[in-house]
Amino acid sequence: MDRSAAALACITSVLLLLPPPCASDDRLVTGKPLSPGATLVSDGGAFALSFFSPSTATPEKMYLGIWYNDIPQRTVVWVADRGTPVTNTSSSAPTLSLTNSSNLVLSDADGRVRWSTNITDDAAGSGSTAVLLNTGNLVIRSPNGTILWKSFDHPTDSFLPGMKLGMTFKTRVSDRLVSWRGPGDPSPGSFSFGGDPDTFLQVFVRKGTRPVSRDAPWTGYMMLSRYLQVNSSDIFYFSVVDNDEKRYITFSVSEGSPHTRYVITYAGRYQFQRWNISSSAWAVVAELPRWDCNYYNYCGPNGYWFEPASAEEWNSGRFSRGCRRTEAVQCSDRFLAVPGMKSPDKFVHVPNRTLDACAAECSNNCSCVAYAYANLSSSISEGDVTRCLVWSGELIDTEKIGEWPESDTIHLRLASIDAGRRTKINAVLKVVLPVLSSIIIVLCMSFAWLKIKGKKRNREKHRKLIFDGANTSEEIGQGNPVQDLELPFVRFEDIALATHNFSEANKIGQGGFGKVYMAMLGGQEVAVKRLSKDSRQGTEEFRNEVILIAKLQHRNLVRLLSCCVERDEKLLIYEYLPNKSLDATLFEMKPKIADFGMARIFGDNQQNANTRRIFSTKSDVYSFGVLLLEVVTGIRRSSTSNIMDFPNLIVYSWNMWKEGKMKDLADSSIMDSCLLHEVLLCIHVALLCVQENPDDRPLMSSVVPTLESGSTTALPTPNCPAYFAQRSSEIEQLRDNIQNSMNTFTLTDIEGR
Repeated sequence: MDRSAAALACITSVLLLLPPPCASDDRLVTGKPLSPGATLVSDGGAFALSFFSPSTATPEKMYLGIWYNDIPQRTVVWVADRGTPVTNTSSSAPTLSLTNSSNLVLSDADGRVRWSTNITDDAAGSGSTAVLLNTGNLVIRSPNGTILWKSFDHPTDSFLPGMKLGMTFKTRVSDRLVSWRGPGDPSPGSFSFGGDPDTFLQVFVRKGTRPVSRDAPWTGYMMLSRYLQVNSSDIFYFSVVDNDEKRYITFSVSEGSPHTRYVITYAGRYQFQRWNISSSAWAVVAELPRWDCNYYNYCGPNGYWFEPASAEEWNSGRFSRGCRRTEAVQCSDRFLAVPGMKSPDKFVHVPNRTLDACAAECSNNCSCVAYAYANLSSSISEGDVTRCLVWSGELIDTEKIGEWPESDTIHLRLASIDAGRRTKINAVLKVVLPVLSSIIIVLCMSFAWLKIKGKKRNREKHRKLIFDGANTSEEIGQGNPVQDLELPFVRFEDIALATHNFSEANKIGQGGFGKVYMAMLGGQEVAVKRLSKDSRQGTEEFRNEVILIAKLQHRNLVRLLSCCVERDEKLLIYEYLPNKSLDATLFEMKPKIADFGMARIFGDNQQNANTRRIFSTKSDVYSFGVLLLEVVTGIRRSSTSNIMDFPNLIVYSWNMWKEGKMKDLADSSIMDSCLLHEVLLCIHVALLCVQENPDDRPLMSSVVPTLESGSTTALPTPNCPAYFAQRSSEIEQLRDNIQNSMNTFTLTDIEGR
């Protein structure tokens, strides 16, 4: 063996003896366990996973947890095994390993298994990885990307953005947050937060099984938004999601906001916390209970209604005995509507009742003392969309919370003596109300004037943002100045609410320009197009589309309803068109067009729209011809392969027609299931539809019968297709324009069979 061969053999041996490459810092792989001192850090640096010791007194007692990595105060948001800590010694250490069965296993220093993910999914197998995401979610992924397990499904004491806390209808099991036992003890404490599996309508803070505080029963709202603090653009979005299997709550915050979380503390308070960068501490934005009246049944039975059971105790600040009626209710007693209330506990949920039926349910039952109704149709698409609650006996744990989405109108049955008192009050009101009405009318008129003036100022602000620099009539057609555009403007906050903070569940499309969402605005289904912040499309293209679509009226153009420009957000609101099948689109022949690319397809200086030659019914015929060629040939219109160096599919198809090679055009995969004469008919019709002169193109009313007849005998010979006669320089320019635009008009890619 010569010297070079020996050296190569030596190097190869050394490489074989080297350990495999280390896993990425954000993930764990099989054969590479995690030990104390080593840390996984999420890709964006927001979270870390490692072993930690919560007490300096016993540093050898350790837990495996996830905490915020980019703030100075270590705040643990998830702990793997809270029952007992693992022991770390100088001779041996605990480990977290990923097994060949795709399970995470936490082992003590002596090798005993203390905790495992217990995955039994058939999709589990070798080659999986455990990854710490930048949301704080630890997930196990199979080689094909399937999520086999995630820590978000097993919360401890913290509720993070994107996490879901809910109740499963079938098993009647509720997700719960459980507090730490103390400030340095992650073991399960006494307090918990979770839903009520008996009603699926409310959540409790509990100490053991005893309720500490209760939120109002769900009224059907899907989204709540709040500014996180005064003079801040950070917005918090809270939503309730209902599907066939589960009803859950989730929340998110606006992009760029500081760390935010819910946590059930060891002191028994469910807090909404936000990291304060200036003070380097957690600020409590909201909590439950926040004041004495938030404690469960603090004011005793019937606490908000009627007379105190003990005036002496009530005056001394002791309310546990509550209030009492001075006379028992009768079946003939009337009901008083009291808005802005947190509905009492201990209700009976009567299913499938309208408002009138709910009222009858209570009034026909002499023992019923109150009822409340809510329509859940905005949140539940199927099944029972009503919520009828009725009460008998004492009203427990209620309070006045004001007019909020969470509040109810309680219809309270009044006893005759209570009704008599109200008669006296009404006599006084007859004198006072006219005076108050006059004052209110003046105030309302002043408010309305200020509101109108504010809206006008807001419209002018939006108009300036959009149309500044587009003041010539040539940009939108002669005789149509920009100032004539009457386009409503919508607040970004309202759009965020309507799209559930632009959730994936509402997303119906995506392109280079950004994403499109379905929403309900003003009682109408709309499509919201949100321009991506990293898109190369700017204000100019956005302004072009607003001007063009707002002025152009055509049955094949999606109608632009309104728009929004706030800070760096640009959004367009279109009429919503439900998705249909390809076959429905082909035979209805009324496609609708909407995209930022429209601002680029008109030539000139990419601002002007030559609408006289772009939009026509024959344009639809042309599009159908192109689509038909794509289906038959299996070649995409934009493809430059398999077309023998021709500039596009249309030119290639025309040349094959002239040379009598139509059979060679057909995709071989369709010849097994189609007759040759049917394929040739489709090619013939397609070339008729793409002729250069629109007057030569057939009407769709004749195209469909022709295809159904299966005969080519009566068909004329197609003429030269559109753009075939263009100069090569024009074709190259068109190609450059398309390649240089990230956001050209959207075409459906159809794979040939």
